[in-house]
Amino acid sequence: MRAIPALVSFIGTVLFIVPAFHGIVNLGNIAGTAVCGSLTLMFTFFGRFCGAVSALWRTPGGRAAVCAVSAAAGISVVLAAVISVFMLRAANDPPPGNSTTLIVLGCKVKNGAPSLMLSRRIGAAYEYLEAHPDSCAVVSGGKGSDELISEAQCMRDELVRMGIAPGRIYMEDKSVNTEENLRFSLAIIRREGLPGSVATVTDGFHQLRAGMIAKRLGTETFSVSARTPWWLAPTYWVREWFGAAWCAIGG
Repeated sequence: MRAIPALVSFIGTVLFIVPAFHGIVNLGNIAGTAVCGSLTLMFTFFGRFCGAVSALWRTPGGRAAVCAVSAAAGISVVLAAVISVFMLRAANDPPPGNSTTLIVLGCKVKNGAPSLMLSRRIGAAYEYLEAHPDSCAVVSGGKGSDELISEAQCMRDELVRMGIAPGRIYMEDKSVNTEENLRFSLAIIRREGLPGSVATVTDGFHQLRAGMIAKRLGTETFSVSARTPWWLAPTYWVREWFGAAWCAIGG
């Protein structure tokens, strides 16, 4: 029976490693690889693992270490489960009306074109704007040192190419992180007198933290969620556990 959890853990390890071959290395796949890799070794060499734990348990220091690690693991699992529930709820919270201002959060631009994740966000924004002609959008994201154009410009160009009227799109091209995305975009919404019902367009895993930041800025937001590529979802989902926890304590 130990072969099944060992195989599942190994598959998890591979899923967390794969993004690294595409230049994506963050706390999500580092932590995921470490945990899944450790579980793979534990289930593969379960007899040796139990023997090592038994040897530790025979000494006071060893018992303390086993208890501490077990408690930390248990608390981590509970916290991850609770945060995941809130993440799922935030990812599925669409705006109730037809007149909504979208804030489309930026993502990587590669050689002047949207990256895979940015393409998904643009697509989600397009579908909403096409279905709700009274809505408009603020596309938000500055220009990184390795980007030919700003993320906002890239999103605007793509939406216009797809048939959205330029007058429905406002650009915020100075921000460098999610908090600035939201702060600067909300300032544009107030300045231009745009509809105050606001929805963020980003990947589902990111909606909880975006909503927490928006609330800290004095605005309640809804969600229009883009689909994350399946092979990237585990890495970014785990990363958001840390991001949401840090945001919750004021980080």
